[in-house]
Amino acid sequence: MDGASYQRFPKVKIRELKDDYAKFELRETDASMANALRRVMIAEVPTIAIDLVEIEVNSSVLNDEFIAHRLGLIPLTSERAMSMRFSRDCDACDGDGQCEFCSVEFHLRAKCINDQTLDVTSKDLYSSDHTVVPVDFSDATSGFENPEDQRGITIVKLRKGQELRLRAIARKGIGKDHAKWSPAATVTFMYEPEIHINEEMMEMLSLEEKTSVVESSPTKVFALNPHTQQVEVVDPEAYTYDDEVLKKVEAMGKPGLVEIYAKEDSFIFTVESTGAIKASQLVINAIDVLKQKLDAVRLLEDTVEADDQFGELGAHMRGG
Repeated sequence: MDGASYQRFPKVKIRELKDDYAKFELRETDASMANALRRVMIAEVPTIAIDLVEIEVNSSVLNDEFIAHRLGLIPLTSERAMSMRFSRDCDACDGDGQCEFCSVEFHLRAKCINDQTLDVTSKDLYSSDHTVVPVDFSDATSGFENPEDQRGITIVKLRKGQELRLRAIARKGIGKDHAKWSPAATVTFMYEPEIHINEEMMEMLSLEEKTSVVESSPTKVFALNPHTQQVEVVDPEAYTYDDEVLKKVEAMGKPGLVEIYAKEDSFIFTVESTGAIKASQLVINAIDVLKQKLDAVRLLEDTVEADDQFGELGAHMRGG
């Protein structure tokens, strides 16, 4: 096995890209790499989320712990998360929140002074860092005509005389520690399907049989051409590997009429972001994190190899 190389050069092709959504192809790699990328996007790309809440006044109907939990789940813009320090690794502070390297401080002060219910939302949180603020979900396509409907994520509702004052500290973290730090709403991938129709066998079917083959698919993978009366593959990616079409042609006594294979080295990813970072940046950050993990493994292998070569001397030089 000496000298054998299994190095591959994955390729990415962007299909669709929005701020909170990305669809792309990952080719010339295997399922282990695709799944590693998916897991890193979900659980190991760092973001910023509220981690400590100090309640000064709370006369609302929700208790302190409930409000603190709701605050933690509010997504915060996290473009600078990759360059921040984890609070546990920061040597510039004692974890009280007064640190520009590992934390961001928020304040909230709200009091209802009239008979109308006051909605306290994420837009009432004031940040010490203008680059780390609650995600603004209002946009031109939101469908809201009244600006009052674009008030952000509701934290609590106050009636006349009720008040809420608090201080919150946001820190860097990853989804593996708590879901509030996960930048991904959903990340999925599927094998790219390869669908073949046996044209000679299809010619022998009646129009009703062709229609039944098309309709056997729960999703619109096939269609009947109105001009040529031929069954065509219109959307191979709509196939969900349900095997309904294959079961249908088997029941018709026509095995081999339709053949469907999964391309073992081609995957279609769908990524939806929580808004903390853009979907495109989520993918890029995940690749960076994955590279760091692979570098760590490579360094460990080199260390083990040195121990094998130099025995006790190698371990002694490392302090072992």
